[in-house]
Amino acid sequence: MADATQLCAAACPRVHDLLLPRDARALHWQDARPDWAPAALHAAPWVVVRREVSRDGRLAVGVRGDTRARRAAAWLAAEEVRRVLRPSELRRLARGLVASRAALAAFVALRQLELAWGAGAGPADWGPGGSAGFELASGCDTVGPHSDLDVVVRCAQAPSLQQARAWSGALPAQPAARIDVLLEWPQGGAALADYAGGGEYLLRGERGVVLRRHAGHAMEAA
Repeated sequence: MADATQLCAAACPRVHDLLLPRDARALHWQDARPDWAPAALHAAPWVVVRREVSRDGRLAVGVRGDTRARRAAAWLAAEEVRRVLRPSELRRLARGLVASRAALAAFVALRQLELAWGAGAGPADWGPGGSAGFELASGCDTVGPHSDLDVVVRCAQAPSLQQARAWSGALPAQPAARIDVLLEWPQGGAALADYAGGGEYLLRGERGVVLRRHAGHAMEAA
């Protein structure tokens, strides 16, 4: 039988997952609730799991407004989550985009990546994050003509350098939009571009950022 840690890894919301609260009033704001938040949550009642240690049994989440400057941190009890959408689940939702949205560069790049990483060339568990992921979950137009495509790759453990380089080498040669890939494993997340370089890379965890080498030892706290 799986232990509690294994069950939580499979079922608990993780960083970058999008959550639909049962009621936006269940959010506990880290600071004062921004004036723009009620309208934003009414239009798109989804929040994203942040990379921070849970507090009093609540999940760390972020609320997104209609501009890049409008972001707010909050906390949400797990029992107040109605639905969870993981990055890998959002890929199939892209097939339902209307033509005008599907033509945006970030979504074109997503289709290019599907082809490039198909047939085993890419990781098994990946999907869009950022504005593309939020739009696919919420149905609200958050991707713009110049938006990048953020991609989340989930791994059971830190991938080998050889594996990371294979994934990096299989990226589309001329993507319609810039593709930023973030590798995630239980200890934290690192940019694929840095990790595949073979030298030092930044590992972002719940308690901060650490500079690491591929040998695995921490260099210094950032």
